[in-house]
Amino acid sequence: MKKLTIIDGGMGRELERIGAPFSQTMWSAQALLETPGYVRQAHQNFIDAGAQVIIANSSACVPFYLGQECYQAKGESLAREAAIIAQSVVQHEKVKHRNKVLAAGALSPPYGNDDPDLFDAESALGIYHALFAAQNRYVDLWFAEEIASIAELTLVQSVLQHAQQPCYYILSLSNETTPELQLRSGESAIDAIDFIVQHGGEGILFESETTDVISQAITRAAERIKRADIELGGYINFSTTTDSALTAQNTSTPSSELSPQSYLVLAQHWYQLGATLFGGCCGIRPEHIQALARWRDSQEPLVAVK
Repeated sequence: MKKLTIIDGGMGRELERIGAPFSQTMWSAQALLETPGYVRQAHQNFIDAGAQVIIANSSACVPFYLGQECYQAKGESLAREAAIIAQSVVQHEKVKHRNKVLAAGALSPPYGNDDPDLFDAESALGIYHALFAAQNRYVDLWFAEEIASIAELTLVQSVLQHAQQPCYYILSLSNETTPELQLRSGESAIDAIDFIVQHGGEGILFESETTDVISQAITRAAERIKRADIELGGYINFSTTTDSALTAQNTSTPSSELSPQSYLVLAQHWYQLGATLFGGCCGIRPEHIQALARWRDSQEPLVAVK
């Protein structure tokens, strides 16, 4: 991927916004199952906003969202359909607008990301392999999403080592600001970064609900991988605390909302710290992506962060 790359935002909330069938239980998988046309429209909305990478709507094609019975019956076929839809949207964009957009496959935590203790390596391996096989023919690159523990990272890398496409890893960090950067499991995020460097990942993105933690992670990672050709990124999961970069720019927002302008300030700050990849999940809408794309396309000077 080219430097300063904008990834899409949260598919689940975008599907809900445009009127797709949606529930907290099935999340974004419900639209894929019942009305796949909405999935296509949500992808297109992010592309129209300026995203250069869309991630297949396969994140919820796991037992945590589908339930074990539905996953066994339809999980793999739904993930395949998600990848096919994403690639068809990308190809349509290429033909219609000569706009190069990439479709990424997703490997997500089989049992959710909120509690790493739910992770079961034995059953997760089979799920990862199934999701990989379902999407691999149709995607241009891979994202291993919301990796909350070393066990998850080790397992998902063992699957992605068979990929011919570039592989990117999204580390899910603790929301607490601590001297030692931690994964959601409490394990060392530095150990996770070192593991990815050793095993040849193309990029590392940091996901947290606390934007100061993402800033800390990008800073530490940039110092750690000076000699490695690995891209870094911020992958925001809504903001529940005020970031020092926002405070410096007087654009801090209530914890229930992160405005597009506030996200732009954060992205510019992270860019200064060494990040080149920007996207997000829950709460990141096409409006946020559009703000980043306008900055990218205008090549305006970066916001000075004191």
